[in-house]
Amino acid sequence: MLSPVTDPDGAPFWRYAARGELRVQECADCGELRFPPRPCCPHCQSFTSGWRLMSGQGRIWSYVVPHPPLLPAYAARAPYTVILVELADAPRVRIVGNLVDAPGGALGSVPADRVRIGARVRVVFDGAGLPQWVTA
Repeated sequence: MLSPVTDPDGAPFWRYAARGELRVQECADCGELRFPPRPCCPHCQSFTSGWRLMSGQGRIWSYVVPHPPLLPAYAARAPYTVILVELADAPRVRIVGNLVDAPGGALGSVPADRVRIGARVRVVFDGAGLPQWVTA
């Protein structure tokens, strides 16, 4: 099973994901959402932040099918579809994940010929807390 590599700024994201929650870092001063997580708000330069719970709904903004897999741990899963999702409740936030047939990727990746830009998706989490997406 693959596990995320964390850093101090992103560690809370992964802790929430392990509990099945999709949260995005929010500036505590101006309220702007930011992803990926980072120490300073790009809008107001504040160093204070919190984590806002998201609905987990979004739309496919873009996608790719890596050939060959970019990481050796994914070789047995190839080919697989990776999508960039624009969150419904935070349109300027986009999150990457695999598009799978069933929660947890039990049935594998959705073939690229079935992916449609703009299609609605919802987040699911695998056993390691990695965000994945299924069609809504």
